[in-house]
Order: sequence, then structure tokens, then C-alpha cells
Amino acid sequence: MPSLKNFRMIMTELMTSGIELMMVGMGLVFLFLAMLVLAINLMSALVQRYFPDAPPAGGKGMDAGVIAAIAAAVHQYRTRPK
Repeated sequence: MPSLKNFRMIMTELMTSGIELMMVGMGLVFLFLAMLVLAINLMSALVQRYFPDAPPAGGKGMDAGVIAAIAAAVHQYRTRPK
């Protein structure tokens, strides 16, 4: 029959092993997330450097006829019977 002293020693060893495993796991997760943040920041910097923002494709290229046709189509869609 195991004594109380042996039981406490076994439980202490198990708790120590569990805490060590928990710390190693948390450390690895933290390391992975830190590397992920660094990689994302690096990729963002590279994209901003080599692919700067393109000028917005606004209404400059559209002529009045295209805008009028779109406006007429939207008006016809909104006023049709349902």
C-alpha cells in the first residue's frame, strides 16, 4: 500500500511535469504568433514598396452617355411594377 509521502511525491512530479508542458506549449504558441506578426508586417512593407497604390478608377474615364445609360437603367428598375 503506497504511503501518503509517496503519493505526495508522485503528485508533485506530475504537477511539475504538467506545468513544464504547459509553459513549453504556451511559449511555442507565443513564438509562432510573434513570427506570424513579423511576417505579415514584412509582407505589408514589401507590397507597399513595390506595388504602390494605383490611382482610383473614378468617373474620369466614363463619358456622359454611359452615365446617362446607367442612370436610366437604375430608374427603370426602381419604377417597374412588382
